[in-house]
Order: sequence, then C-alpha cells, then structure tokens
Amino acid sequence: MKKADFIVIGAVAVVVAVLLIVLYGVNSNSGDYVQIEVDTKIVDVLPLDTDTEKTIKTDNGTNKLVIKDGKAKMIEADCPDGICVNHKSINRSGESIICLPHKVVVTVVNEKAQDDEIDAVA
Repeated sequence: MKKADFIVIGAVAVVVAVLLIVLYGVNSNSGDYVQIEVDTKIVDVLPLDTDTEKTIKTDNGTNKLVIKDGKAKMIEADCPDGICVNHKSINRSGESIICLPHKVVVTVVNEKAQDDEIDAVA
C-alpha cells in the first residue's frame, strides 16, 4: 500500500469516529416518559423511571408494553407480523416502537420536549 492509501483510510476513520461521537453525543440522554399513541391520538404517557406493565387495546388488536429498568419494550402483540415484539428496548429520546397493524406508536420523550414542540400555526 502506498502512502496515499493510508491517508485515505485515516481520513475515513476520522470521519466515521466524528459521526459516531455526534450521533451518540447528541442523543445520549435518556428520555423521561413513554408516550403511547393509538391511531395518532395520545392515549397515555408513562414515566420511564417506574416499572410498569401496560396492555394497549385497540380496535385492531392488543399489545403489551413493559417498562423495566428505565427501558420500554413491547413483549406481546397479536398482530400477524410481530415486528414490534422483535424491536429492541427503547430509552433514548426520540426512539420509538411502532405496530402498524394496530396503529400503535410508542415514543420516548423528554418532559421539556413536549413543551417545546412547534405547532402547525407557527
């Protein structure tokens, strides 16, 4: 390998390292709450610091959400694909678990983020 090859490899490694630091640094904070939406309507907001088990019943089916050790995970769903059950636990602000067949969206939010949202008029 020539000197130029090492320079290119080094530059790519630096760019990747900077991107990783930015991505994890910007969103490194854990969220405060889990917001549960069914068919675009907020039906519940649960704190992440309290262990909870919540059954979400919709017209399309049922999901079971568990909050444990500051993380939320969908553990049961009677939908045909079960993608939401296979999703990893979430705890960072902005992360979400979505069950399309049941129209359920579970999103981690910060207390402050709910107050700072821009509405459609702005």
